Amino acid sequence: MFSKKMLTEDIEKMGLCPSDAVMIHSSMKAIGEVENGADTVVDTLMEYFKNGLLMMPAHTWAQMGKEHRIFEPQTEKSCVGIIPEIFRHRKGVVRSLHPTHSMAVFGNKAEEYIKGEEQCTTPCTPGGCWDRLKDVRAKILLIGVTHARNTFIHAVEENFCVPERFTKEPEQFFIRMPDGTLKETFVYRHFNPNTAHISESYDKLTEAFYETKAARKGYLGNAECILCDAQAVYDVTGRIISHELNCLMDRDVIPKEWW
Repeated sequence: MFSKKMLTEDIEKMGLCPSDAVMIHSSMKAIGEVENGADTVVDTLMEYFKNGLLMMPAHTWAQMGKEHRIFEPQTEKSCVGIIPEIFRHRKGVVRSLHPTHSMAVFGNKAEEYIKGEEQCTTPCTPGGCWDRLKDVRAKILLIGVTHARNTFIHAVEENFCVPERFTKEPEQFFIRMPDGTLKETFVYRHFNPNTAHISESYDKLTEAFYETKAARKGYLGNAECILCDAQAVYDVTGRIISHELNCLMDRDVIPKEWW
């Protein structure tokens, strides 16, 4: 049974600082048994990074669609696990207004960080919240999950205009704005003709990230973690796909000389 103190020590062992900007993708099941469950995990993270910028995905792509077009940021459940769902309800946490790929943020300049997401026209628009992880020198901590859940890599691909990533036409949504009005928006969805899950190909980058020191291993409870530097992940991924834009989808193995 893991306590808050034990989890805090694990975070410290990974070399994370309380003032860091950090994006968390997580699996509660992988962490194991924790005193008071996922609430303690969220408590630990929020207390540790209270002087930094703590971010988690609050995605709604699984339920938003033709039958459900109105995004209500205060009430719409996220589809990416219990830890971010608990986190987004906590006092001081703000949520971006992207209808399918929103982000929950807490800490230093959180409100400023999420501004403008209602203007995005793609899942991880260049200049948007996901792309800006590199600009704030964020760390990306994958807790018990792999790069198949690393949303930032979608942002890298968008910057490099990788083909076959979006639907041919954008989808209409309505966003409930802070003043209660509905804002109409049109957003492209992730789509590839050969797979229903584009991000599953991102695990091909695992060795490249470790070898180039863009990522290193750690633990939180029982969960094996991958701690990444967002800028380094951007640089390594950019070098690789600059050789062949769609290589993550088209190749089984990425040549080491491309790193």
